[in-house]
Amino acid sequence: MMKVIKTITALQEEIKAYKQANKTIGLVTTMGALHEGHASLIKAASEENDVAVVSVFVNPTQFGPTEDLDSYPRTLDADCRLAEGMGADVVFAPTPQEMYPSADMTWVEVTGNITKVLCGATRPIHFRGVATVVAKFFNLVQPDKAYFGQKDAQQVQVLQRMVRDLFFPLELRVMPIIREADGLAKSSRNTYLSAAERQSALILSQSLRAVQDSFAQGERTTAKLLEQVTNQIKTEPMAVIDYVSLYQLPDLTECPVQLSGRSLLAVAVKFGNTRLIDNVILEDK
Repeated sequence: MMKVIKTITALQEEIKAYKQANKTIGLVTTMGALHEGHASLIKAASEENDVAVVSVFVNPTQFGPTEDLDSYPRTLDADCRLAEGMGADVVFAPTPQEMYPSADMTWVEVTGNITKVLCGATRPIHFRGVATVVAKFFNLVQPDKAYFGQKDAQQVQVLQRMVRDLFFPLELRVMPIIREADGLAKSSRNTYLSAAERQSALILSQSLRAVQDSFAQGERTTAKLLEQVTNQIKTEPMAVIDYVSLYQLPDLTECPVQLSGRSLLAVAVKFGNTRLIDNVILEDK
């Protein structure tokens, strides 16, 4: 039977027992409001490890002062049912006071271009909050593998850098984007969309698929690929573009005039009051 743990002391006791029994641990960190994308991560963690731990924590330090911290959906009972159904052994659901006991904070911050571009350009504290809370979860759970979705592509790159630079002894597993049947990437924020906004949001996956086709047919000019995506998104009247960007992986550096190697094409677009992100990776096979 799955355990729901809310204190760090209880979690540490549980992890100690697993380690003494030489059990492998998979970790999925979430902010709750779980959907099929999270379910795929939990299922993988359960299948690939002896124990699957899921954190459910709306992390206040990654929200800016004008962002949706207070309105972010909190659905712990439903989250626990989904997690248990996917094979989770533990749900860790701490309070902010439990995770941040000191008034004067200790931060983990990944610096450089990797946190300054894309979402980092308009959300300057976001990735510091993400890196700090994920580092805390890594220290508490001591996972062998940690699972993240490709939809949060910049977050994945930031955390891979953190794992490498801080010598965390774990494998960071990046899992494919899970989409609705019509192509919309699964997101907790999709629930904010009106019916009309949700229909409009399909332009994101449609434009990304179209540019993948162009890339497959031989187009390599960075400016042309960006222009193609931008122009297609602009055909949707409800779409307000935050960014359409191409960066080289893994460090999110500027792409050359002609693409080579492995690149991330990422978009962030608002539909009404809801900001959605999506991406594809472009690389020669």
